[in-house]
Amino acid sequence: MPDRLDISLRVNHLFFGLLVIAGIIFALIGVANGDSFYLRLATEALILGGLALSVDILLGFTGLLSLGQALYFGIGAYTSALVLREVPSFWAAMGAATAITLICGIVGGLIANRVRGVYFALITFGMAQVVAKVVYNTRELGASDGLIGVPVIEIPLGVITLSAGSPAAFFLMTLALIGLLYAAVSYLFKTPFGRIILALKANENRVAFLGYSTWLPRMVSYVLAALIAGISGALYPMLRGFVSPELMYFATSGNALIMVIVGGTGTLVGALYGAMIITLLKSVIGSLTEHHLIVIGLLFIGAILFMPKGLLGLVKPWIESWLRHRSQRTGTHSEDAAMKETGQ
Repeated sequence: MPDRLDISLRVNHLFFGLLVIAGIIFALIGVANGDSFYLRLATEALILGGLALSVDILLGFTGLLSLGQALYFGIGAYTSALVLREVPSFWAAMGAATAITLICGIVGGLIANRVRGVYFALITFGMAQVVAKVVYNTRELGASDGLIGVPVIEIPLGVITLSAGSPAAFFLMTLALIGLLYAAVSYLFKTPFGRIILALKANENRVAFLGYSTWLPRMVSYVLAALIAGISGALYPMLRGFVSPELMYFATSGNALIMVIVGGTGTLVGALYGAMIITLLKSVIGSLTEHHLIVIGLLFIGAILFMPKGLLGLVKPWIESWLRHRSQRTGTHSEDAAMKETGQ
């Protein structure tokens, strides 16, 4: 019989499947209507959803609040942009961004994981601000103007080749990549080592009492979150054609945190839904008024007060309860059948 984590992940997979189906339908409608703006907006939402996913790994599953996750998003974006300007290769850019982010994630993890609680949040915030200021003042990286002129590239995927200049193709490719990241994280949390990571949030002292290392799973979760943020960031210059120091600022990390809380902390897929909602709201409300941040702030306050478990938290418990009852009935029927076969 599946346990609570298995049931929770099943519900997450259900919502992710619905998101994928909706994304494919959206892409088909966009192609039929010749739309490019909303397809690119949705692609940006998915890329930011990858950043929000990395925040949820730390906050929702490990219990670590990072206020500087945009650091790795920006590192991935800048690395990708620098490579693409010299060698317009998708795989070279993604490989370089992954490698550099991995190294930076290990260094950052060795620093940040020396502290706990609010000090962890502050040190991640400090690291991001320091690197952002260095990038802002480095002329070779474009300084305050950022890096522009990133070329539109072709993306070879075996039997087919996609173009980053095609809104629908790049949207579907981004959706597939974010899906792979989501699947990898979900698989990790189902493993015995992943269960230790989850136990850190519940009671870190008890994990140590049981004889398990608490440093290693915490370090792995930090580096994994950094990698996902960096890989997502590597897609940004391919979409927009430029990068800027603002990608590393606290506003980017704060937006990702809002996306997680609005979508549902500790659900993984809720981060993606939250990214879609916040990105769309910022675009629609921003076209009506320059004070769109007020609306986003009110939404954030409302989510905390009235939806502490996020949008998915309103529906997910009902589906989980139904799956548990169904599993119990199935288990009971299986036991009755086994007893009849043995003649008991």
